[in-house]
Amino acid sequence: MTDDDGVKARRSLFQLIADLPALFVALLKAELAQLKEELTTKAKYAGVGIGLFAFAAGLGFFALGCLVAAAILGLALVLPGWASALIVFGGLLLIAAVLALIGVQSLKRMDGAAPQKTIASIQEDVEAVKGMGRYDN
Repeated sequence: MTDDDGVKARRSLFQLIADLPALFVALLKAELAQLKEELTTKAKYAGVGIGLFAFAAGLGFFALGCLVAAAILGLALVLPGWASALIVFGGLLLIAAVLALIGVQSLKRMDGAAPQKTIASIQEDVEAVKGMGRYDN
């Protein structure tokens, strides 16, 4: 900035301090715009990836059905068709029961859905800001 004589104009400290809120707001707006653009791009790629995974899972489901049919037809060569279908059904039911039990045990280890460590850390931070909690000097 220059005045009429070509000499750089000096702004007072009060003028600089008065400009701080506007500069801070402009910085926040720019950061939010950049964040929005980045998240939009990532969401687009994530959507395509999730769609492809869902399609692959659907194809895998039908492939598993073909495998079950092949197992039944293979057993039907040595047993009656109804017996081979019953044996394959029992095997699939046994595998499903074992997987369900493993899943229940895994959920029991989870200890709730809330992020306990993060909540405790935030509570410590709030208490430190209030001057009531334990904090580093």
